[in-house]
Amino acid sequence: MIMWAKTKTKGFTLVEVVASSIILCGAVMIVGAIGTQALTGTHLNRRYEAAASLVDKQLNLIDYIGIDSLVEMGQLDGEYEDSGYIYNWKIDTEYQEIDSLYLVTLTVSWVDRNRPYSISVDTMLNGETLSEESSTETAQE
Repeated sequence: MIMWAKTKTKGFTLVEVVASSIILCGAVMIVGAIGTQALTGTHLNRRYEAAASLVDKQLNLIDYIGIDSLVEMGQLDGEYEDSGYIYNWKIDTEYQEIDSLYLVTLTVSWVDRNRPYSISVDTMLNGETLSEESSTETAQE
């Protein structure tokens, strides 16, 4: 009767090493993809933040000069550069025929990585009433 002696070997088999390597590579790829998505999201949020800041500046300017002065100037637009990105802004006004209210639409657009983005803000502003203007003109004549 021949008995085979069992020898205890220390270490891992080739199959165990390959399986653990595949699992480790998959985990590293998933963590890398999550990191890339987080950085992309942060980058895009910075662009939206700069555009929102531009909207705030333009609305403060409109508030300072008055909606009536803005309406006399007509449609306004322009460019603004921040951190190497060019933002195009445009202001449209529309008289609402109710208590001298104007609908002001401010749109900011930009291109990032060959993809267009934009935000648009609507607000209502109160100007001088048209009846006050006509009564002032009548009084002066």
